[in-house]
Amino acid sequence: MKTVDVIAQILKREGVPYLSAFPTSTLIEAAAEAGIRPIICRQERVGVGIADGYSRVNNGKPPGVFAMQFGPGAENAYAGVATAYSDAVPMLLLPLGHTRERDGVFPQFSSLRNYAPVTKFVEQITTADRVIDTMRRAFARLKMGRPGPVMVEIPADVAGEQLDPSVVEAYRPVKAAVSEADPVDVMAAAKVLLEARDPVIHAGQGVLYAEAGPQLLELAELASVPVVTTMGGKSAFPEAHPLALGSASGVMNRPVYHFLNKADLVFAVGTSLTRHPMTTPIPRDKTFVQVIDDPIDIGKNYDVDYPVIGDARLVLGQFVEAVKELLNGASRNDRSPAAEIAEVRAAWLREWDAKLTSDEVPINPYRVISEFIDAVDPAEAIVTHDSGSPRDQIMPFYRSAGPRSYLGWGKSHGLGTGLGLNLGAKLAAPEKFVVNFMGDAAFGMTGLDFETAVRSNIPILTVVLNNSTMAVETRHMAASHERYGTRDLGGNYADMARAMGGWAERVEDPAQVGAAILRARRATEEGRAALLEFITGPEIEYSHKGAFS
Repeated sequence: MKTVDVIAQILKREGVPYLSAFPTSTLIEAAAEAGIRPIICRQERVGVGIADGYSRVNNGKPPGVFAMQFGPGAENAYAGVATAYSDAVPMLLLPLGHTRERDGVFPQFSSLRNYAPVTKFVEQITTADRVIDTMRRAFARLKMGRPGPVMVEIPADVAGEQLDPSVVEAYRPVKAAVSEADPVDVMAAAKVLLEARDPVIHAGQGVLYAEAGPQLLELAELASVPVVTTMGGKSAFPEAHPLALGSASGVMNRPVYHFLNKADLVFAVGTSLTRHPMTTPIPRDKTFVQVIDDPIDIGKNYDVDYPVIGDARLVLGQFVEAVKELLNGASRNDRSPAAEIAEVRAAWLREWDAKLTSDEVPINPYRVISEFIDAVDPAEAIVTHDSGSPRDQIMPFYRSAGPRSYLGWGKSHGLGTGLGLNLGAKLAAPEKFVVNFMGDAAFGMTGLDFETAVRSNIPILTVVLNNSTMAVETRHMAASHERYGTRDLGGNYADMARAMGGWAERVEDPAQVGAAILRARRATEEGRAALLEFITGPEIEYSHKGAFS
C-alpha cells in the first residue's frame, strides 16, 4: 500500500466523503479507490472554496478536504487558503510537495514554508512511516481549539513509497475535547448582563462551530436581550425571532445600528471582536463581556471588562444556569425590547420600500433581493453573497432561518469566492436550495467553475447581478473612468452558462424577477445547475455603511 493509499484510508475513517482537487495529485486516484468521490474543479482557488463551503455547513464534521499538485497547484491555491484562514475555517489541505532532494532548492515552491502564515498547522510527511502520526496530529488540530485550515504536505517521492497495509489499523479517529469556563468569571459577567440598562448580545461564528445555537436562544429569551450576529455568525440566531436585530458587517440594518448605538453593555460570544473594514465598528464606550475559546482574541481591539474563556456551547449553558440562579424565578418579560425592535425595523423598511419595490429599468438590485426573499423560504435554503456590492446589499435585508442557512464571509476574500462555497454547501446539504449572489466582476474571476457544477451534477443556483460596471468603485475611479472607461465590464453570462451545459435565463424586466427565481429553483430540483442573470443598474446606496466609524 502506497503512502497516498494510507492517507485515503485515514480520510475514510474520519468520515470524509469528498475530495475537491485539481490534477495532478496521486491522492485523487487513491481517494477514488477508497470510495471517496473526487470533485475536480477548474482552478485551485475554487477547489479550496468547495472544501471551505463544505466545512462551514458541516461545522468541520467531517471537514472539507482539498488536494493539489506541487508547484503551480500549491501556488494557485494560496489565495483561497488565506481566505479560509482569515475566517477561521476548519478544513484539510493536502498538497503534493517536490521530491525531498529538490525540497528547498530555489525556485521550488515549498508549501511547508510558504503556507505557515495562513494555516493553523502545517507539517510535512518526511518519511512514509510517519504518515499515521502526522495525520493524527493534523486531525487533532482540526477538531480542537480555534478553527482554521490545517495542511499536510506530501513529498512526491514519499507519496509513492510502499507500506504494509496493516499500518492503517494503527490509526484511530481523533476525539475532540472542549472545556467550560471558570464559574467565578461566568457569575460575575452574568450579574453585569442583568444589571445593564440596554445590553446587546453580539454573536459570532464561534457559536456556529460550537453548535451553541440552542443555548444562545435560551439565554437571550431568559434575559430578554436583543441579539446581533457578525457577518460570519449570520444564522447563529434565527433572524425572524422577535429578539433578533439581524447581522452586521461594514453595513447594517437600522435595528442593529439603533441598539448597538445605545447599548451600555455588549455581550460578545464566539467573536474575536476584530476591528476591520468588513466588521461592525462597535463604539468603544461600552462595557464588554467576551466569551471566546482562544485568549489571543481577548483585548485585541477593545478593552474587555469581563473575559470568559471556554467553549461557546458549554459556557452559554453555564450562563443560562447563572442567570436562572440570579433571577430566582423572576421574569424579565417586562424588559423585552421586542416591540421596539419591530417598530425600528418597520420604519427602516419603509424608508427602503422605493428601492425594494422599484420598477426602474435596468432593474434595481434591491428589487431582486426583495423578490428572492418573498419567493424563498429561508428554512429551505442556504444563501451566500460575494464580495463587493452583492454582500453589502443582501446582508442587511435577508433574514436567515437557523444555523448555516446563510454563509457570511469577507474579512480577506477575493471576488468569486462565493461560487466555490456554494458548491461545497450543496455537497454538504443536498436537500437545500443553495444559492450564491455575485456581481459580473466576481463572475469574471471564477465563473468558468459553473461548469464544475454542471459536470459534477451539483445543482446550485448562481445569481449574477450584471450592471456592466464596478459600481462600488464609482468614487474611487472617477477620473480614470471619465478618460478611459476603466470601470466598465461586459458579457452575456446566461449565454455562457448555457454553453457550459447549465440552465440559464437573462432577465431585464423587473416584473419577471420573482417568476424567474421560481423557474430557476425548479431547474435545480430537477438536478440542473442554474444561473440567473439580472440586468441591473449601478446601485451605490447601502444601509448604514460604516455608521460608527
